[in-house]
Parts: sequence; C-alpha cells; structure tokens
Amino acid sequence: MHLPLTKTNGAVSDDVLHNGHNGHSHGNGHTREKLLPSTETRLDHERGPKIVKIEALVCHARMRNWIFVKVITDQPGLIGWGEATLEWHTRSVVGAIEDIAQLLVGQDVTRIEHLWQMMWRQHFWHGSGIVRSTAIAGIDLALWDIAGKLVGLPCHRLWGGAVRDQIRLYCHLGGGKLESFYGTSVHEASRFADLALRAVEEGFSAVKTMAVPPTMPIEGLRPIKAAEACVAAMREAVGDGIDIMVDCHARPSPAMGLRFAEALDPYGLYFLEEPCWPENIDGLAKINAHVATPIATGERLTHLAAFRDLFAKAACDICQLDITHCGGFTEARRIAALADAYRIALAPHNPQGPVSTAASLEFGFSQPSYIICESVHADVPWRQDVVEEGFTIDPRTRTVRPNQRPGLGISINEAEVARHPFQQEIPQQVFYADGSVGDW
Repeated sequence: MHLPLTKTNGAVSDDVLHNGHNGHSHGNGHTREKLLPSTETRLDHERGPKIVKIEALVCHARMRNWIFVKVITDQPGLIGWGEATLEWHTRSVVGAIEDIAQLLVGQDVTRIEHLWQMMWRQHFWHGSGIVRSTAIAGIDLALWDIAGKLVGLPCHRLWGGAVRDQIRLYCHLGGGKLESFYGTSVHEASRFADLALRAVEEGFSAVKTMAVPPTMPIEGLRPIKAAEACVAAMREAVGDGIDIMVDCHARPSPAMGLRFAEALDPYGLYFLEEPCWPENIDGLAKINAHVATPIATGERLTHLAAFRDLFAKAACDICQLDITHCGGFTEARRIAALADAYRIALAPHNPQGPVSTAASLEFGFSQPSYIICESVHADVPWRQDVVEEGFTIDPRTRTVRPNQRPGLGISINEAEVARHPFQQEIPQQVFYADGSVGDW
C-alpha cells in the first residue's frame, strides 16, 4: 500500500521522494544556500531563532537513497543540513521526519539538548528503533550545523576544538562501487589483491574488504580457506605497511566467527568487523578474548544503553557507531565519552552520503579516541556535484585537514539532488546452498 505523505506546517515538504524543495536557483542552474547567515543574523540571548520548517530531500545514489535533512529557521538564510540515510527504509525515515517535525516547529533552534530529548521521548515510544533514531540523527546534525553558523565556528570548535591535525581515510575495495565491494567473489583472491593495489595507488594507506562469504551456522574449512586466501593475496600485494580491515557483515555465527578470526589473526588485520550478529554480545566478547586482532562493531546499535552493554562485556576494541543512525552528534558524543572511559577506539560507520562524511569528520576532530574515517568515493560518479565541502583531502595520503567553515562546512546543490529522484533500492538477498535464508 502506498501512503502519500501529508502536508503539515513545518513537516516534510512537497512530495520529497521526488525532490521537492524551496531553494533559490541561480543562473548556473545550481541551487546553493549561503554558508554564512546574513550580517543581520544575530544570536538573541533571550531566545534563539525558531524552527519554521523541516524538509527531507531524497537523492538516489544506486545502492542507497541519500536522505538530506534541511532545517529552516525564521532568520533569512539561516538553515542547517543533516543526513538520515537508511537503505531500504527511505519512505519510513521520511515519514518519521515528518512526524517528528510537528514537535519542533516554533521551537528555539539553539536548545539542541532539549529538542533531542523531545524527539527521543515525546512520542511514548523512545527513539531507539532504527527508523526513528535515524530520523532524529538527521535533524540533530542539522541543528548543530545551525549552531555553528550562528557563532561562525565549525562544529568541532563548539566541542572544545580540534584534538588532531588530520584524519586518515580508509576506503572500501573499489572505492565503494557496488559491484567491486559487494560483488567480488571470495573465490577470486587475485581480484582482491588487484583492488587493494589500486586503492594504494590512489593514496589510501588503509582498505576494507568483504572477504568473508555468507556462512551457515556451522561449516567446514571451505569458507575459512577462501577468506584466508583473499587476505593472504592482499597482504602479499600491498605489504605490511598498508592496513587491511575485513568486514564479516555479521554473516557468521559466533562459532564460525571465531574460526574466521583465528584463521585471519596471523595477517595483522587493522580490525575484524562484525564477526557475528551484533545482538550477540557474549559471542562478540568470546571472539574478542581469543584473538589478537581488534574486533570492531556498533554500526547497528542506536543508543547509549546498547553501547554500555557492549563495552561492559569487553565485546569490542573499536566502536563503529553511525552518527546518522544513533541519534546524531548529541547521542554520539555521549557514546564517545563512554567508549573513552573503557579505552575503546572510535572508527564510525560511514558508507552513506556526503553530509554523513562531513559529520563524521567534524566528530573525529573533536574526539581523542577517534582513529580513522570510513570513506566512499566511487559509488556514483556525480557524488561531488551534490556537495561543496569545507574540509581538504590530500590526494597523496588520503588524509583530511580540518574544516574551517561554520557548522558542518557544507553546501548542498539542491538542483543536482533533484536530478536524481527517489528510486526503490534493490533488496540484497542471500540464500544458502540448501535454500535457507542467510545474512547479507
């Protein structure tokens, strides 16, 4: 059943699944808002600017529909951008943004913590479900973008300033291109090596691969040997100076995840990601205790309490919170503080759109435990046409210098977004050899 979006004051505007927006088009066909508010814009210490509207702009990017969140205030030119991309749930997230928007219209945009509490708690159901937490995250990021613009500072300087001079990027094999990262068979070890070498030639010193195939709860040596062959070929090709990560995508059971971890331990992985279902904290803890390779997880967790349980059981060495899923900067900063107490490193999940990347970098420049930023650059050829970014990437080393522009430092080209309207994503389905359902 198709449920059309209703139009309410301040809610998602004009059939956003077909890129409705109220931007002003310039003569070159591009639509960009000003990064800085007008000179007349001032922070009123009695109250801040009020939210007048929240929009969602949907941009189809092959594997995902990027969902950009635009918060508009009553001060001319003062808007904020966030991202709430959730693959295969685009309509659900857009609807959640519309529902939440009704709480926020007319509110003081500077009361970010207060507004976050409203979004999380005011609908009876707390905001821990993936759809609602993603919608909250997109709005929260936009509120912080506005906060930075109001005072003329990048977000990371709102939280105490930069704690590092640069951030290292890592890439997916194939730069995030669907066919290369997800479509390369684990029985093509030489292909993994070739793609890893290509990433190194592009300047990356760290690469991530999906070298673990869909695996039944218990199997023999075949999948283990296939994964080991892929990693061995990559290590031989790039040498010991390049960091390799393996994403298991939560495909194995805890028993098989441990076997994969033990088989790959000798290759000096930077981390092994999601070696079993993230809900199975005891399974993760067992794997983490038995191998030297750091275990990474957390991209599917959406709130502080879930991370508390993960950290308390020593179930990971690296926290992969996703800023666009776990409630935005407001909740992510609480999670980061908790991770720091356990001396757990941060490497946020970030395979989404360009606003997510800008947010991950702003977060990283403010967090002492942040170690590396996931990046995608080849998912669609027009990725950089959608956004103007404030940070600078050194192409020789794939390291990033801090953004110096206010807020997230970005400007969205709404005209380019409109050229890529919503399309239904193709569900990724996995079945084992016996016909039973597997994990993608």
